[in-house]
Amino acid sequence: MQELRLLCLVVLAGLVQACPELCECGEKYGFHIADCAYRDLQAVPSGFPANVTTLSLSANQLPSLPGGAFREVPRLQSLWLAHNEIRSVAAGALASLSQLKSLDLSHNLISDFAWSDLHSLSALQLLKMDSNELTFIPRDAFRSLRALRSLQLNHNRLHTLAEGTFAPLTALSHLQINDNPFDCTCGIVWFKTWALTTAVSIPEQDNITCTSPHVLKGTRLNRLLPLPCSAPSVQLTYQPSQDGAELRPGFVLALHCDVDGQPAPQLHWHIQTPGGTVEIASPNVGADGRALPGDLAASSRPRFQAFANGSLLIPDFSKLEEGTYSCLATNELGSAESSVNVALATPGEGGEDALGRRFQGKAAEGKVCYTVDNEVQPSGPEDNVVIIYLSRPRGPEAAAAAEGVSGKQPPGLLLLGQSLLLLFLASF
Repeated sequence: MQELRLLCLVVLAGLVQACPELCECGEKYGFHIADCAYRDLQAVPSGFPANVTTLSLSANQLPSLPGGAFREVPRLQSLWLAHNEIRSVAAGALASLSQLKSLDLSHNLISDFAWSDLHSLSALQLLKMDSNELTFIPRDAFRSLRALRSLQLNHNRLHTLAEGTFAPLTALSHLQINDNPFDCTCGIVWFKTWALTTAVSIPEQDNITCTSPHVLKGTRLNRLLPLPCSAPSVQLTYQPSQDGAELRPGFVLALHCDVDGQPAPQLHWHIQTPGGTVEIASPNVGADGRALPGDLAASSRPRFQAFANGSLLIPDFSKLEEGTYSCLATNELGSAESSVNVALATPGEGGEDALGRRFQGKAAEGKVCYTVDNEVQPSGPEDNVVIIYLSRPRGPEAAAAAEGVSGKQPPGLLLLGQSLLLLFLASF
């Protein structure tokens, strides 16, 4: 019995002292250290003692960090991974290290990083990610790092920073972010203002410079002159002509999204019809109404034609194209959206009666619609119901109609034909 107990003790002692073959494990100053640096390792080894608090894997040849790479060492407080060949850090690679205080990933090739893993590292105080290939940092990347004191992001490929990126870092005292190829456009102006007013130490500010646009190349960010910047604004407009005229079979629906903002916003159409949702990045057609070259998935004349001037044309509009039409404008400073709901009722099918009753109800309440210069206007700010009859313009094709929207006709011209009753519920 005594021999069995001795054998168990020997086995347990061996387990406590377990260490990967190429590493050295021991205790120093109360820390349980595993030293695997300079071992030409190409993968994170297994077999670490569970009580390891410091792990060095620096100066190896690790190409990536897979999910669960450090599951064996949940008590880690320091992890050193500098000077490897790491290109990607998978989701879950670091998430289990809730006690981690120091993380060094510097001098690698990281371009693909699981930023969400940082949300689990609330004890982190030092984060070194300098000298990598990072091009983007999500706005909420550091949202849980309220204990972080030092952050190094210098010598990467960052072009811009989302406003508020560093706001959660309430304990931050040192930020190094020099030698990145910043685009000095409206999206970076907030950082210039923040850097000039923050109490955080930001060394080497002479090397925080603009790479683009070309006229600002080499300009120090802290000397960047004010830029004309504004968030997007949109207005989805329409102006019926020939109100009450005789309707003709087949028509073209033309909407116009008037967009403003600096830098010039990108326009996107979101269309919800009975048949499903359609997403269109504008433009999807040229001035002639034909699909742009290289768009192999589109027909020669798409069902929904989005032009570069902000116009959207739907040739042969029918019940299938009923629904909600929304234009969304986005630039570096934000986004804005405007929508219009289009419903058709064919005389004699009951829909006309329903729309008519709604219109008559508005009239009974004293909220009738009226026209000013052929543009239908609601009589009150809460009244968004407009019923109109229009006829199709003769002769021109869809592209010509688009030119009319931006040329002879006012922006937002709504061209409708066919013997249909239209209900517009416009929301801005």
